[in-house]
Parts: sequence; C-alpha cells; structure tokens
Amino acid sequence: MAERSAGAETLTEKLGVEIDAELLDRALTHRSYAYEHGGIPHNERLEFLGDSVLGLAVTVMLFTTHPDLDEGALAKRRASVVSTVALAEVARGIGLGAHLRLGRGEEQTGGRDKDSILADTMEAVFGAVFLSAGPDAAESLVLRLTEPLLADPERYGAAMDPKTSLQELAARLGATPPLYAIESAGPDHDRVFTATVSVGDLRSTGSGTSKKTAEMAAALTAWRELSERAESAGA
Repeated sequence: MAERSAGAETLTEKLGVEIDAELLDRALTHRSYAYEHGGIPHNERLEFLGDSVLGLAVTVMLFTTHPDLDEGALAKRRASVVSTVALAEVARGIGLGAHLRLGRGEEQTGGRDKDSILADTMEAVFGAVFLSAGPDAAESLVLRLTEPLLADPERYGAAMDPKTSLQELAARLGATPPLYAIESAGPDHDRVFTATVSVGDLRSTGSGTSKKTAEMAAALTAWRELSERAESAGA
C-alpha cells in the first residue's frame, strides 16, 4: 500500500473501512487533475464500478425490506437514493469535497461543491472499497451512508422530484412560487450549469452538467432550507 496522507486518513476514518491508499487516491482524482498531471489515472473507471455496487446494494435492500411495495414503488425509491442530487448530499455529509484532486479550472469554478463531481466521486469511492475490502464491505458502506435518505419518507419525494416538492412546500407556507435563473460556464463539451432559485427572501444554488440537474440541485437545497425554517417556526 502507498502511504496515506493525513487527509486520506481522516476520510478513511469517516468511511470506517480500510481502503488501499493508491485506489483511494485514484477515486478522488478528477479527470481535470489527471489531465494537468501528465494523464495519470483518474476515477472514471472506479465510478463505473461503484455505480453498479451502489445500485445492487440499494436494490437488494429495498427488495428484501419492503415486500409490500410493487416494482414501480421500488424503482422510485431506488432512484431517489442513487440520483446525483442524493449522492452529492451523502458526499457532503462525509466532507468528501475537501479531499478531491481537481484541476485548476474546477478549483476556480467551485468544483469541490458541484453535485455532479461529488456524486461521481462518491461512486468511485464505492468502487475503491469493493476492490480493497470486498463486496460485503462495499455493500455495508453504501447502506450505512444512504440510510438517512432511506429512513426519511419525505426525502424520497424531494430527492426524486425536488422542483415539485419545493413548489408544493412554498404553496403550503404561503410563499411566492419558486423562480429559477440559469448561468453556464466552460466549453461546449464540458459545460457546467449553475441554477439559482428564489422563494421569497430565500436564495439557493445548485450545479450540474445540464440545466435540469442544476435546477434539481438548487431546488433540493431550497426545499431543505425552507423545511428547516418551517420546522423552526412550528409551521
């Protein structure tokens, strides 16, 4: 194993599983960083593997623990947990953004908090755990990190359709309907969209590789913040 940095040690402790240091570094390496450092290996192959690890773990768990749900309901629940927005939320929960290896351009445009990059890296980490510690350890990690999403029924609706959930919550609270604004940056082949949604005096942002994903990310953040306000006010 390669020697771990202090940052990698911190991340490994949060994950609660031993990961080969070289694989972990690769999982954290975005293609922009790899390009600037002589074409070193990046995380997209591990992301491909981790996507399957995530999907299988969540599918089996939902199938075995919800015998009363039909195929459609199971699919919706799975989609809410494996979505880019949901995975980015999981990644933020363990502080993954601080450990990313990004190129200068991504650093300058807030890549450490972009939903798409966080979600892809989270999948790459799942792939690295699968290769380092085996399928059981990878499945256990997936289920432990996604448990808060699975345990919160309201979050299902918000993660699956955050724009509708935000609109319904705003109406229930008597707030103005959500208004969206979109900006974009980067070349056509690697464009990043940033959405800003306004609900009354609340403004939230989100980013993604399409206008739709950016608006969904912004809407989920706004839904979360508005829900917290409502809970604090006893609404």
